[in-house]
Amino acid sequence: MNPHAKLITSSSMILGSSIVITSNHWALTWTGLEINTLAIIPMISKSHHPRAIEASVKYFLVQATASAIMLLSSTINAWSTGQWDITQLTNHMSCLLLTTAIAMKLGLVPFHFWFPEVLQGSSLMTALLLSTLIKLPPLTILLITSNSLNPTLLTTLALASAALGGWMGLNQTQTRKIMAFSSISHLGWMALIISYMPKLTMLTFCLYTLLTSSVFLTLNTSGATKLLTMMTSWTKNPPLNATLMLTLLSLAGLPPLTGFLPKWLIIQELTKQEMTMAALIMALFSLLNLFFYLRLTYYSTITLPPNTTNYTKHWYLNKPTNFLIALLTSLSTLLLPISPTIPATI
Repeated sequence: MNPHAKLITSSSMILGSSIVITSNHWALTWTGLEINTLAIIPMISKSHHPRAIEASVKYFLVQATASAIMLLSSTINAWSTGQWDITQLTNHMSCLLLTTAIAMKLGLVPFHFWFPEVLQGSSLMTALLLSTLIKLPPLTILLITSNSLNPTLLTTLALASAALGGWMGLNQTQTRKIMAFSSISHLGWMALIISYMPKLTMLTFCLYTLLTSSVFLTLNTSGATKLLTMMTSWTKNPPLNATLMLTLLSLAGLPPLTGFLPKWLIIQELTKQEMTMAALIMALFSLLNLFFYLRLTYYSTITLPPNTTNYTKHWYLNKPTNFLIALLTSLSTLLLPISPTIPATI
């Protein structure tokens, strides 16, 4: 991509996210979301591959539909209350429409259909942006309006997302699709707790961003876009693949790694809210995610699967590891000891 175009799209993305996070007016919030959508589309379609063009069209249609539903929700609320303030969401129909629009933008079930296909048609770095930074503005709207939304509806969407994200990730062979269904599953955890403890949702999103960034940057360094190429990626940089194994296990939520922290706190809070059955169901659904994370670790480590491959092994080159990857992978595995201080701060 042209450096000037990359600068414009990056600046527009930051500007759109900042507008959404800082605004209290529905019109400004809608404007920020549209700027975000228009900024990410050139990054999805920059390869000019037919699959990338298809992914950009799907992303535009879904995001435009979600923005229109959100604008309709705010208009109905303003018609009944006379307020355009984002915190004054009191109309029942507006709450339902807003939940639908945000679920479409985030990729929650049953509006998840676009997310795996868009990630598969994008590059690894664009997929990283779609999984992390682009989800921040709609998640912020959900956080601001969490007191007005229906907890039962959010709990239903969360349980369905955790179930489908784990179940559909079992038979995937493309790493980007696996990470897409992983994102859907983690969004289920965030949506489940947002009505009861919004700050814990933000903590979960920050830790998920940390873990996902580590995985995507490592995959981008090794060039592993499918499981078959991960079989031979360990020959490029064995220490990097060893840290990828720990990061994937952390993303699965295994103690004593960082990824266990948000699930531990969420289950603890659900138990306090007398939602023991929901906590048990979410814990059982996380076992589905654990299965395909373990499969990724099996393919990424030195152990080779008992089958042949047409991919040639790369020579091991003693190149220094990227400092950012080293920092992120370290944080992805070593942050659990700070957990006693987190409940006191949130």
